[in-house]
Amino acid sequence: MSIKYCKKCILPSTKPDLEFDKNGICQGCNAFLNRKKIDWSERKKEFIKILTNYKTNNTYDCVVPVSGGKDSTYQVIKLLEHNCNPLCVTAKTDFLTDIGRKNIENIKKLGVDHIEVSTDPILRNKINKFSLKTVGDISWAEHITIFTIPVRIACKFNIPLIVWGENSQNENGGPKENENMVDLDRKWLEEFGGLLGLRTSDLKDILNIPEKKLFQYTYPAESELKKNKIKGIFLGYFFEWDGHKNAEIAIKNGFECYEREVEGSIVNYENLDNAQMRIHDYFKFLKYGYDRVTDWCCWHIRRDRLSRKEAIKINNDKSGKFPLSYLGIPLEEILSNIDCSMSEFKEICDNFTNKELFKCDNRGKLIKKDDGSLILKDPLS
Repeated sequence: MSIKYCKKCILPSTKPDLEFDKNGICQGCNAFLNRKKIDWSERKKEFIKILTNYKTNNTYDCVVPVSGGKDSTYQVIKLLEHNCNPLCVTAKTDFLTDIGRKNIENIKKLGVDHIEVSTDPILRNKINKFSLKTVGDISWAEHITIFTIPVRIACKFNIPLIVWGENSQNENGGPKENENMVDLDRKWLEEFGGLLGLRTSDLKDILNIPEKKLFQYTYPAESELKKNKIKGIFLGYFFEWDGHKNAEIAIKNGFECYEREVEGSIVNYENLDNAQMRIHDYFKFLKYGYDRVTDWCCWHIRRDRLSRKEAIKINNDKSGKFPLSYLGIPLEEILSNIDCSMSEFKEICDNFTNKELFKCDNRGKLIKKDDGSLILKDPLS
């Protein structure tokens, strides 16, 4: 397989849903260029109008899903600037770090009410190992609960409006018809929420889990959504989204960064809450040949913070490293949470590695560096 790279950024053609124009420019870059045509002052007025229409006599004006990260901190700040009284909702992550806890507590200090929902950890670890082995994602359970739990809370408290962050199809490059979506609904979740074709009902049938134990993993029924008039919107549709600038704003408001660049990234202010995230990003590399280093290089290129030449050098140097640790936590400790040995993990990695993308010996066995990292057949140059 020959990988095609965007001629402006460095996203590869192996990225799911990524489209290229006749000039070899990816849809992520074109979507970013299209932002220059947007009247952001009109978008802001549209946002204010939505907030006004959804303000009720209830205690809360909206639900804001928060992880404690830079983006959710920014979301809360933005809503408070618009005199909104949000209910912040956290679907607790799988392996919460100390710095992740500090940043959740910091969001509360901004002056908001907050609810944190923790799912059964024994069941959660069972699901995490199952999803790692079957779809190559240790964080599948997190991906679904960060969407289902806030919606359930919104229904429970009769809060019709939910304010999400960015539309990943606009920020990361997806189908052109989806880049300007305003609403996050069930259809968006099922298509772009990272569920990899695995459904909650599959867990019930395959793992023999009682349906009532999967309540928090299940999106509310359409009848319940209509009854409560639930509407979810992307904040990034109304305000120009920039993760780096979001971080700068969050830091000024008490957000704590990591002491150095996060492993598997080129920044020190992202994915600080879940120790399993390095594994999640590594499996993206195994399947598609790029990871979070590539993502950040592309975002910086589009915003003129890196040249393409500089990004290629950084990506070739830092992308695709075997995840020996994350936020200083050894891989063995992270894996012990789901009762997975190092040898079992390496076998799972090999099972999900796209051998068309990586160098193998004449027997078809993957060639690995001393640290366990793989070698792309067709690297950026």
